[in-house]
Amino acid sequence: MQETLVIMLLLAAGVIITIYKGINIVPQGEEWVVERLGKFSRTLKPGLNIIIPYLDAVRQKVSTRDIILDIPQQEVITRDNAVILTNAVTFIRVTKPQDAIYGVEDFYLAIQQLVMTTLRSILGEMTLDEALSNREHIKTKLKDQIIDDVADWGVTVKSVEIQDISPSASMQDSMERQAAAERERRAIETTAEGNKNAAILEAEGKLEAAKREAEAQVALANASAEAIRLISDNIQDKELPAMFLLGDRYITSLEQISKSQNSKFVIYPADLQGAVKGMLGNVFKK
Repeated sequence: MQETLVIMLLLAAGVIITIYKGINIVPQGEEWVVERLGKFSRTLKPGLNIIIPYLDAVRQKVSTRDIILDIPQQEVITRDNAVILTNAVTFIRVTKPQDAIYGVEDFYLAIQQLVMTTLRSILGEMTLDEALSNREHIKTKLKDQIIDDVADWGVTVKSVEIQDISPSASMQDSMERQAAAERERRAIETTAEGNKNAAILEAEGKLEAAKREAEAQVALANASAEAIRLISDNIQDKELPAMFLLGDRYITSLEQISKSQNSKFVIYPADLQGAVKGMLGNVFKK
């Protein structure tokens, strides 16, 4: 009697365990891959699912939510032999769990390595300046190149973001020295340009002054000629007008010399009075 009771209890426990194993509740945001005797059978969707105990087994629970996959920092040599450091982050989603499980051994590691190698290849074709200033172009090209490969693994690439692209420490030091040299060169060019413009303006000023001086000399000569003509017409003498103007200019020059602070002596010609008397005498005789 006791043996029968024990058997009944064991059978009841076995039935309970079997039912428990056959009932699976899949949470939202996950899908479970089920194998039957080691072979892929089906994928359990979120909610209540029944499987055959001992024949079916859950191989792996796969998240169908967006997955943030960090891409480690790596060194990349650009086309102009500059060393830069770059890292990224990839947003992916598993759309076919069976392909993600059976298509590749570890789809997380596979996508990570694929992004790293593709990013290194893209940056290797660019110069340093292009790599630093074309982040959006790099991101778009990277996504386009990996999207088909990851699709074979049942994964969709939602987005790829370049977190950082920066020169290495040695490159930053070289760039700083280059920038300092460039600033110094521009300063020298600016100074030289300013000196050149100043010299041009000074030369133009001297030229203009010379032109004005020449015009003044011509005007003065014309005025003197007109004065001589008028005096000649009035006094009917050819030599006296020129001597009169010469004496007038001589007296004016002496007056200017006497006003100068540097002048110590004013020299008069010995025959000045005689010359003046002669001119006046000639005038009165006329």
